[in-house]
Amino acid sequence: MRPSCVRSYSEGVYARRRRVYFWMMGACLVLFVGAWAVVRLFSIPVAIGMCVVAMVIPPVAAMVANRRGPEDRWWDDPSGDRQSDEWWDELDGKKRRDQDEDRG
Repeated sequence: MRPSCVRSYSEGVYARRRRVYFWMMGACLVLFVGAWAVVRLFSIPVAIGMCVVAMVIPPVAAMVANRRGPEDRWWDDPSGDRQSDEWWDELDGKKRRDQDEDRG
């Protein structure tokens, strides 16, 4: 049993992704507010450019926060289609527990 102060690799990756997401969204807010509070007084085209950059950040931040890492075991989740799941398990060389119970 590991101590509670030690975080696993997946927890560290999740925390890093969350931290990057919040930094990106913070930059988005700073760009947007700064563009219309300060920069527009000097140059409206630059303020519009800053808003365009701020507009691109949220989708990229969502992709960063929601991407699957090597620790995420999404590919071996059952799909719900029994025949398809059996076929994929056969290709992966795995036997499912309920298959063994049915045969034995």
